[in-house]
Amino acid sequence: MFVEIIDTTLRDGEQTNGVAFTDKEKLSITKNLLTEVKVNRVEIASARVSKGEFECASKIMRWAKEAGVLDKIEILGFIDKHVSIDWINEAGGKCINLLCKGSLRQLEGQLRKSPEEHIADIKENIAYAETLGIHVNVYLEDWSNGMRHSKDFVFFMIDELSKTPIKRFMLPDTLGILYPKETYKYCKEIRERYPDLHFDFHGHNDYGLAVANSTAALTAGFNGVHTSVNGLGERAGNTALSTIVPCILDHLKLETTVQEIYLNKISKIVETISGIRVASNMPIIGENVFTQTAGVHADGDKKGNLYCNELMPERFGRVRKYALGKTSGKANIEKNLQELGLELDAETKALLTAHVVELGDKKETITTEDLYYIAREFLENKKIEEKVEIENYYVCNVMGLKPVATISLKIDGIRYEQTSSGDGQYDAIMKALHKIYAQRNVVIPKLEDYVVTIPPGGKTDALVETVITWNDGSKTFKTRGLDLDQTSAAIKATHKMLNIIEL
Repeated sequence: MFVEIIDTTLRDGEQTNGVAFTDKEKLSITKNLLTEVKVNRVEIASARVSKGEFECASKIMRWAKEAGVLDKIEILGFIDKHVSIDWINEAGGKCINLLCKGSLRQLEGQLRKSPEEHIADIKENIAYAETLGIHVNVYLEDWSNGMRHSKDFVFFMIDELSKTPIKRFMLPDTLGILYPKETYKYCKEIRERYPDLHFDFHGHNDYGLAVANSTAALTAGFNGVHTSVNGLGERAGNTALSTIVPCILDHLKLETTVQEIYLNKISKIVETISGIRVASNMPIIGENVFTQTAGVHADGDKKGNLYCNELMPERFGRVRKYALGKTSGKANIEKNLQELGLELDAETKALLTAHVVELGDKKETITTEDLYYIAREFLENKKIEEKVEIENYYVCNVMGLKPVATISLKIDGIRYEQTSSGDGQYDAIMKALHKIYAQRNVVIPKLEDYVVTIPPGGKTDALVETVITWNDGSKTFKTRGLDLDQTSAAIKATHKMLNIIEL
């Protein structure tokens, strides 16, 4: 069986508190979802929200028409005397996801209409949309409560609407109330009663069960599921695209068009644009999910991937890492030394392992790149030397003027000095460094992420940790700096990066 995936990051996901996408951002995400990730449909907006939303929808429709994917673009609309339908038509859209009521409680409490009046309004809107060449899907809002408390009303709605040219019935657990057994029961009942209709399940994650409920709906025979990148959405969010797809493939043994290799990429794009960070332990896309921490696990992997499952990181364009800390063993150290290209004798490895465990006991964070510096302490002949030495730097920040920085380096004993302005103090430092490395025809890795943390409840004199993620074109790596001053911590992390690229 083939499962349709509709992504609603740009509509329901944008209802996440604090998230708003620009037209360029929406277009970029739409392109990635349809051309790389290859979801089947994308819900990009709600009708009549704003002038900006209309202009954005129009741009996406123009691109979709040129790309031959206009039928994959959908917009949420309302029963509002044709205002939504006209809005979508003027934007160039060809599909409306019409919001209707799926529970008697919402119909009577919010619209104050009878079921017969509501059906008449819906049918009239469907007929009008058809005259404009716009096909209609329907959301039965609060369907889950409808099945719990007013099942006859739900059946009445579907019975009547099945007589119209509706393409898909989209059944949402609007308030995220369902449990998987309950979801399966209701979806199975719907599937058996209406074997020829197309049903989508739209889950919300209030109990952390959106993915489980979505798999239950598919097990019951539903045709599609709604998702959002990184699980964005109102309240606790929606069904996470990156989690449900592997579940569909590995557990349900069903097919999708989604290209798993791009799930991590689209996650990073949306994380950057939305400003909502992905939890480090979020399945598939979290920073730590392909990191083995215990030494026994690293040892088992070395002896035949004994601690691996079907979720191999390569499926998602990622690599397995081996953490360094208090639970590290010799195998963890060896894996990280291999990544750095360092060879140490057995005695030095043992000393290094003991020191890493000691640092872990002190709650210090250790990255693979830190290991390079720690290893230097255990090599008596100092074969690993710093090629780059920061002699001095000066940063000036005056209100109303751009910050200016001067930095002086010694690289292999040769002194370099440059000055530059920037949009911030660290930006000024980086632009000065780019000038220095341009003289040497060396390209500095691209900064991909910059995270600053202080201890919870930290005061103004707290130590600042800056972790910077770099990409040199072939791989990403991280460097860390610790200082009382944020800019100084960032410069320390950058100093480590400069020595790494000189290796």
